[in-house]
Amino acid sequence: MVTSDSPTPSHDAMREAAESHLRALAGDSARLREDQWTAIRALAADRRRALVVQRTGWGKSAVYFVATALRRAEGAGPTVIISPLLALMRNQIAAAERAGIRARTINSSNLTDWEETYADIAAGGVDVLLVSPERLNNPDFRDRVLPSLAAGAGLVVIDEAHCVSDWGHDFRPDYRRIRTLLRELPEGVPVLATTATANERVTRDVAEQLDAGGDALVLRGPLERESLHLSVVDLPDGSSRWSWLAQHLADLPGSGIIYTLTVSAAEETAAFLAESGYEVRSYTGRTEPEERRQAEDDLLDNKVKALVATSALGMGFDKPDLGFVVHLGAPQSPISYYQQVGRAGRGVRRAEAILLPGREDREIWAYFAGLSFPPEETVRQTLGALEAADGPLSLPRLETLVDLGRTRLEQMLKVLDVDGAVRRVRGGWTATGNPWSYDAERYRAVAEAREREQRAMLDYIAHTGCRMEFLRRQLDDPEAAPCGRCDGCTGRRPPTEVDPERRRAAAAHLDRPGVPVAPRRQWPTGMSRLGVDASGKIPESLRAEEGRALARFTDLGWGTELRRLLAPDAPDAPVDDRVFRALVEVLAAWPWERRPVGVVAMPSSTRPVMVTDLASRIAQVGRLAPIGSLEYAAPVGPRRHNSAQRLASVWHALTLGDRVRASLAEVPGPVLLVDDHTDTGWSLAVASRLLREAGAPAVLPLVLASAG
Repeated sequence: MVTSDSPTPSHDAMREAAESHLRALAGDSARLREDQWTAIRALAADRRRALVVQRTGWGKSAVYFVATALRRAEGAGPTVIISPLLALMRNQIAAAERAGIRARTINSSNLTDWEETYADIAAGGVDVLLVSPERLNNPDFRDRVLPSLAAGAGLVVIDEAHCVSDWGHDFRPDYRRIRTLLRELPEGVPVLATTATANERVTRDVAEQLDAGGDALVLRGPLERESLHLSVVDLPDGSSRWSWLAQHLADLPGSGIIYTLTVSAAEETAAFLAESGYEVRSYTGRTEPEERRQAEDDLLDNKVKALVATSALGMGFDKPDLGFVVHLGAPQSPISYYQQVGRAGRGVRRAEAILLPGREDREIWAYFAGLSFPPEETVRQTLGALEAADGPLSLPRLETLVDLGRTRLEQMLKVLDVDGAVRRVRGGWTATGNPWSYDAERYRAVAEAREREQRAMLDYIAHTGCRMEFLRRQLDDPEAAPCGRCDGCTGRRPPTEVDPERRRAAAAHLDRPGVPVAPRRQWPTGMSRLGVDASGKIPESLRAEEGRALARFTDLGWGTELRRLLAPDAPDAPVDDRVFRALVEVLAAWPWERRPVGVVAMPSSTRPVMVTDLASRIAQVGRLAPIGSLEYAAPVGPRRHNSAQRLASVWHALTLGDRVRASLAEVPGPVLLVDDHTDTGWSLAVASRLLREAGAPAVLPLVLASAG
């Protein structure tokens, strides 16, 4: 391997070689920009650490592929690219192979290829290795592969480097482990960090993490996107936005992406547009990996008009001729919005970026804001549990000791891992015993920064001036100026009129009631520690059947109404006739094997009037036996956030009264179990177990709203 004091070619010869590699990568007419060459020279000749903040489409990948080719020609080891998404990895590998660069990837979808990849690296047959940030703390990879890989690397690249900073719009705790990797690199290994979406504060933070000595080269360019035409279409409700989309989608250039804020919104919108005659696919975190790849390929090949996607399709998806990006709902920050619209117009003269904000956007932002770093008491409780354990604790075992949902618990542990307070090992997590302090001031400041970003997004929607200038100023671009293309600059705004027939079709689709509620099939791990005698699979003889909800809280149609109806400050009152009729439609369309013969209500400490009245009216309209209500034998306590804690609270509190037991004996047959909403599903699971043990041959849960 070449060391930091090995001879390097002259700058002129290196520039000529760099231009040659670029032509192999991007075509015979390609030429390096001066700032691209500055970055390449800093890496390949000076072996420096550099941060490149440049707009999407600028050519950041060309910098690290050309630098890789130059370093490999000198005999250096492979380039390690830390990259966030599988879509990015696939695109980057294809680009590298076109330039004769041998690239491989290690990620969760190609487990069977890992050993072969390690052998190829050892044999010198790999020029570029792409890994996900999550892989850096996989115990096997971290302890077995990473040390030798870091020691032999010719170049390290951190793509989408804004994720390193918790001030960034898309902070990811796994990215902060990169600091540890950088500290352990041998002297003279160059490092490149790249991003298109970092304001001045994030840029400083990333640069400091890149090189604590302050010697990192920072190349920050203007963020103008000359092909993008930005506009906002503000419509009153979901059916208006859907009908506008169905009416105007065909007029948008080429193929593109329609972003939504939630998984259910993406799936619903894709279904509606397909019914309207469009070739579209949904793309979310719930989409199977093979379906994702096929959807990406279909969009790349223009076989679909659009992918209707969540942010799962974001960083790294590269389609130069993407003609439009439409947002059905506003992201939480202008910076995130700039990044997503930047997918469009890289290789075409004109691309449309249209925002269709929703009245429910702020409610969805508020939900995601609830996933912030937990309070100090919860963190200390977690550290105490790990310190008291006689070995590693898995996430399911920790859930019996700490009242946090799985995702939030794991995110917290990742931050503590980076801070040195815990460590991920085989079998789970352990405490290191290292001192750790709760940086309350920083966490509060980050939360306040998120609130400012949300207010700025609302300002963008209401803005009457240049939209591109607004976005560039949010990113602290010193060259921000009016673009002359957006609806604010030209005064030409997209039409807001919608065809009445399309609007009726959209409203009918949105008003379709009914979504499945999957039953719980497995008890959480370690429940004996909470005094609950339940483990393994839930026997079919004690399990609920698949239930039904009127809608999900995140749905575009009924979801909006149910969020208001079931809000914490909403009054406890019977549902109105419209909601009740929709619930009756759900019952009418339910393909149960055996018709229910009775109705049981769940007890409710917050909405007893609503739930009891709902069960009574369903019994009347369906001519079903009113069996009564379950009871709480003990206080159920505050709402719990994870499965183990929630199950324990209802297990010890929920009971069947004598009246319900007697009624079940008199009315043999399936029963409907009625509640206002379901979140974790454990209240319904425990109630179903009790009813099945008391003789009910089947339990069919029916709720107004489900969380998932």
